[in-house]
Amino acid sequence: MASVEESKSMTIIHHLEELRKRLIVCFVALVITASFSFSYVDEIRQLLVKPAGKLELIYISPPEALMVNIRLAIISGIMIAMPIFVYHFLAFMMPALYKNEKKMIIPVVFAMIIMFSIGIMFAYRIAFPFAIAFFLQFASEDLVAMFSITQYTTFVTQFLLTFGLVFQLPIVFLFLGVLNIVTAPFLRKIRKYMVLVIVIVSAIITPPDVVSQVMVAGPLLVLYEIGIILVMIVQFKKRKNEL
Repeated sequence: MASVEESKSMTIIHHLEELRKRLIVCFVALVITASFSFSYVDEIRQLLVKPAGKLELIYISPPEALMVNIRLAIISGIMIAMPIFVYHFLAFMMPALYKNEKKMIIPVVFAMIIMFSIGIMFAYRIAFPFAIAFFLQFASEDLVAMFSITQYTTFVTQFLLTFGLVFQLPIVFLFLGVLNIVTAPFLRKIRKYMVLVIVIVSAIITPPDVVSQVMVAGPLLVLYEIGIILVMIVQFKKRKNEL
């Protein structure tokens, strides 16, 4: 009969083997989706350039265009393969969770995906066109705006992904509220300190310019207030159910 230590060791090995298989599946999915995206990389690049209007990109070293295309294909591949990643993450985590935790994690994960998508769409449709128009207005007859493909794609992808992450704030607050880690009165009490934190965070996670920082800090402040409202609602419902 196997000892307790041997049983634990076998369990750990089993979990590691399952994790390895799921990581392999995710990697294969990424290779397939990235390869598919690479065949449409010109269309993807044009989609990123569209908010800037008639903008011509240049590349200043022989491998630069190819490396940017590969990078865009990988990022697009990750976005396309995201449902597969999420499925395998949930499938791996579910057996280790309690029943109430299982009920919570699926809505939270899907809410995070939805808010991430909303954040990217907000940035693409509203924030980024405003920001790029602001920078392009400094062009003149003797000052032509010429962006390298690396600089532009880095700026736009960082800008979009930043907004996707920023829009997770209400979900984080909601999750913490459900666990009673934070309360609406506490969040209102620390609001003035959080304004300073939001400004600092915006300066860290955005490209090094004031416009991008303001474009991120503004929505963050709004999302902070939305988070307070969500926490207030969920804790009101919990108190009502306890009566």
